[in-house]
Amino acid sequence: MKIYSSLLCLLVGLFAMSCSEEKETPTPPSNSVNFTVTANGTDITLSWDADGKAYDIWRACDEDEFEKVGENIKNSPFTERVDKPDNTCLTYRMVEAGGDVYSQEARKTEQSVRISLLSEDELLDIVQQRTLKYFYDFAQPDSKLARERDSSGDVVTTGGTGFGIMALIAGAERNFISRNDAYNHIHSIVEFLKKAPRFHGAYAHWYNGKTGAVKPFSEKDNGGDLVETAFLMQGLLTAKAYFGAESASAEEKALAADIDQIWQEVEWDWYERDGMLKWHWSPDYDFAMNLGISGWNEGLIAYVLAASSPTHPIEKATYVNGFTHNGSIRNGNSFYGITLPLGSQAEQGGPLFFAHYSFLGLDPRGLKDDVCDNYFEQNRAHTLINRAYCIENPKNYKGYSENFWGLTASDCPVAGYIAHAPGNNDNGTVSPTAALSSMPYTPEESMKVLEYLYRELGDEAFGEYGFYDAINLSVEKDKQVVKSYLAIDQGPIVVMIENYRSQLLWNLFMQNNDVINGLQRLGFTR
Repeated sequence: MKIYSSLLCLLVGLFAMSCSEEKETPTPPSNSVNFTVTANGTDITLSWDADGKAYDIWRACDEDEFEKVGENIKNSPFTERVDKPDNTCLTYRMVEAGGDVYSQEARKTEQSVRISLLSEDELLDIVQQRTLKYFYDFAQPDSKLARERDSSGDVVTTGGTGFGIMALIAGAERNFISRNDAYNHIHSIVEFLKKAPRFHGAYAHWYNGKTGAVKPFSEKDNGGDLVETAFLMQGLLTAKAYFGAESASAEEKALAADIDQIWQEVEWDWYERDGMLKWHWSPDYDFAMNLGISGWNEGLIAYVLAASSPTHPIEKATYVNGFTHNGSIRNGNSFYGITLPLGSQAEQGGPLFFAHYSFLGLDPRGLKDDVCDNYFEQNRAHTLINRAYCIENPKNYKGYSENFWGLTASDCPVAGYIAHAPGNNDNGTVSPTAALSSMPYTPEESMKVLEYLYRELGDEAFGEYGFYDAINLSVEKDKQVVKSYLAIDQGPIVVMIENYRSQLLWNLFMQNNDVINGLQRLGFTR
């Protein structure tokens, strides 16, 4: 379905164009009437101020021809039951009996409605199941790790694989795949990880899934990546809880034991330099990149897991100095009437993945420490501010609304790849993962975006592995949808929708005694 045709059905009555592309005939205009149309399942009701005149009622489905469905109708309302599938766009025109349905006057008063037959749960199932295919059907066939993106061949990503492991568990619980399918897939991942080169226990950002060799992320980034390792460990520890339960089979418990060994071998304290954790270490370049994991960003989970390690832990002082900058990550200012506890002032909290990546397993509900009274409220505020900024739309980009918002890191038709955020990094690009992965924080607001993307943009936005990575309605029509997929964007959609629905991944990850001890070591309470 074309974007412009679909947008009409959202902005009913504001444009003269129809969902169908009928050509106007040269016959004289006929009198029409202002009316409203509503849908209740497949029951469609037209209402107008009856004036004693008789009207013909015409209907077009999606881009089909108009057909007369009511003749000489005098009394309002008029109701019909249509035999049409979910998401069909119906466009109605009313003209005086015998009048011209293609007149300019009839075009101006037409109304459109979209049939909605799916429940919220059914729609969430469709989105989760389709998106899971990226990690199951499209996994690199030798290693079963997640490909970096849908065009990366054998390049696999460790962090994205951590997200994918959690998505597989959610899929098993939803019966999108069997538990045994999830076990076999994750077992293959762990077998690859047991043999892959490691750097003081940490994994590289990328590997070749066929050969097992490190694929450098950049010239000096050819060794351990502690943040990607943290994302991977978050997923693995979730799998350890899932397959290590008392009711698990002997094979599943063996998998949990292998995961525990990998976990214990990460030398988190090796990456501690200058009073903070460093992002990278290379056997060729040492700490030459010298990038600290600090400030309010996606690196919180690295500090939590580093403190949780039973073999190579860090202390609270490293977290306080390195990540919180001795408390300076506090914000406390108000945007759109919403107080933001932590994060960037200039970017009003920054890209929304800050509220996702660390919290796929780490349950923010009631979680607090010295710099934040409630991490759930932090993430909710961050999301609502991001949404409010898009609705205000200070740069006047096309399409921004309560149904189309969400700025985060993604591909981009304007800049290739960018961490979209309020302010300078807002270029009109909305990333579906932003609102959908915020579902636990803003369920009603995020559901509106999901409905819009699925029902209004349709196949233009929803492909083989779920929603495409980015949409910008302000650029040329053929460039509006970036039809790519990234593991780190698709994974949080499945996981965070599941955390909204059942809290499954939060509950599993938070069972881990090491994590409980690590949170206590850093001063977190619930």
